[in-house]
Amino acid sequence: MPFDLGATARLTAECRDPDGTPATAATATVTIGLPDGTTASPVATEGDTGEYTADYVTAQAGRHTVRWVFTGPAHAYTDMFDVRPSTSTAIMSLAEAKKHLTMVTDDDDDEVRHWVDATTQCVEYFVGPVVVRTVTERHTADRVSCIALRERPALELVSVAGVLTGGMSYEPDTLSLDGDTGLVSLLGGGILRGPLDVTYRAGRRIVTANITGAARIILQHLWRTRQGPGRPQMGVGDFDVTEPIPGLGYAIPNRAMQLLNPDNTGPGMA
Repeated sequence: MPFDLGATARLTAECRDPDGTPATAATATVTIGLPDGTTASPVATEGDTGEYTADYVTAQAGRHTVRWVFTGPAHAYTDMFDVRPSTSTAIMSLAEAKKHLTMVTDDDDDEVRHWVDATTQCVEYFVGPVVVRTVTERHTADRVSCIALRERPALELVSVAGVLTGGMSYEPDTLSLDGDTGLVSLLGGGILRGPLDVTYRAGRRIVTANITGAARIILQHLWRTRQGPGRPQMGVGDFDVTEPIPGLGYAIPNRAMQLLNPDNTGPGMA
């Protein structure tokens, strides 16, 4: 499961000889590939024979690769782990999710957080960003009257900067933003000259009950997949799924779709 940014990732590996027996290595090195392309090499220590650990304090969000290399005997192991950003975009808290799933222990907290993240992506597929976040996009259109931001609802422009050397940049207070459509144009009319890097804030300052209600239904629907193999079952009341949704399959029950329809502006719009 992903680590939170700043948490210590304890990495583990076993060194085995060609017969598969745990063995103490002459050397043990671990190399972590960071999301920005750099690497880190925490110190590896041996506990029981052949069992090695290395602690790494996470400093970047994103996918990390892990490569263990042992000599004397020669052995290697490759793994990975993810690190969450410091700012959460989850549609509900862990406490809220556990309450809805009627969970009273901490045993499955990491897995619940995983499914909350999956639920958030499902909901935002239909209604756009829910939790407010800062987005930067490049728009290549030149000499146009407006550009359309990709994440909606859009709340405010932060900066609009020209990409090319000497290119035109615009102050946010000289521009008009339609938050629902994401259209950006000059207040006084005229032509925008690009390409432009647009930074803006998108999301919902108030998350309505139909969105949070749909999220709870989707979470419970996805959580039920832990109870057995295969896709979520159909024909179980509030969790009926009449047909698969392009890009999401059977992840969205009919009842959740009905709740999301009033705010349906994303690629999943019917």
